[in-house]
Amino acid sequence: MIDSKHLQLPDLKPGTVWLVGAGPGDPGLLSVLALHALGQADAVVYDALVDPRILALARSGSALEDAGKRGGRPSPRQPDISARLIALARAKQRVLRLKGGDPCVFGRGGEEALALAEAGIPFRIVPGITAAIGGLAYAGIPLTHRGINSAVTLITGHNSDGAVPGEEGSAPDWPAIARGSPVIVLYMALRHLDDIARRLIAAGRAPGEPVAIVSRATTAAQRVVLTTLAQSAVAATGVESPAIIAIGEVVRLHEALDWYGKE
Repeated sequence: MIDSKHLQLPDLKPGTVWLVGAGPGDPGLLSVLALHALGQADAVVYDALVDPRILALARSGSALEDAGKRGGRPSPRQPDISARLIALARAKQRVLRLKGGDPCVFGRGGEEALALAEAGIPFRIVPGITAAIGGLAYAGIPLTHRGINSAVTLITGHNSDGAVPGEEGSAPDWPAIARGSPVIVLYMALRHLDDIARRLIAAGRAPGEPVAIVSRATTAAQRVVLTTLAQSAVAATGVESPAIIAIGEVVRLHEALDWYGKE
């Protein structure tokens, strides 16, 4: 049990919402604040990617509400989720909004926080370990490595309507990213990987550049597929989502640093 007084942890108060990152899957990657919130919340509004073992840590008697959000799939509307958080808080519930990874890394946590702020609801943002860090670490792939890369770019693999980001002049600028980022990490990109790979190669990335596709990272079902940029879409056939995709020379370190499941 967490000694909240010894650690001087804040209480999750009635009428308050905590936007909390649950990490990429492994319950061991929860922050102390996340675990503390699970032990106090009256209502836990969680996304589909939150591991069931994490939900099992919720306080006995707390209400678990499935918000069902999955990137690129039919999901509850974001305004409806925000409205539900506001309603629960106004009912003086202690509300935990539990999101996979980090709330503010492609998690729309900022949107929910803005809605709460507009409604006058007190809130706290509790960061979580995002998949680009936790998922790649469990695959033995450092996000940065001296002598290989000193910069990295995180990109979502689809925009709000499910299309490839960057169409019709919207961000990101794929040619600029291809030229300037030694390591690229793609979230939620399985569906559009072929299109994205072609754009990067057309902008100058080497077709043989190493790529790692990490499916269901940090869980017992984790699977790592190593391939090249030109062959990545074919290699991704049959790979189960969620998946994080790393492009760059750091992927070559997987062979030496592949530790997960071998302790």
